[in-house]
Amino acid sequence: MNKEVIKTDQAPEAIGTYSQAVRCGATVYLSGQIPLIPETMEMVDGDIEQQIRRVFDNLRAVARAAGGDLCDIVKLNVFLTDLAHFPVVNSVMAEYFVEPYPARAAIGVAALPKDAGVEMDAVMEIPR
Repeated sequence: MNKEVIKTDQAPEAIGTYSQAVRCGATVYLSGQIPLIPETMEMVDGDIEQQIRRVFDNLRAVARAAGGDLCDIVKLNVFLTDLAHFPVVNSVMAEYFVEPYPARAAIGVAALPKDAGVEMDAVMEIPR
């Protein structure tokens, strides 16, 4: 099976041994994004809503680099250090996505890299 690495400077560079995304056939696997500003690699200032928006912006940048967009996401995983922020995820997500929405999971975690409050990864389907 042929794997193609997806990379863009419009999203934060990998901070470990992983790719921003990998295409395998028509499926693109987007690595987890935290609320880093691509140009500075610093965390976004602001509350959890600003963090969530930055994560969606980062995911969108990687999706576009792969030749798709957020509407091509079929599965979204949301990791939160405080599940009380789940309603904020829903509210912000409604601004970035339209129906049909992707399948989704929301998972409460003890901690995330760089003390982020949110991280998301995704799977897209983009026919060639």
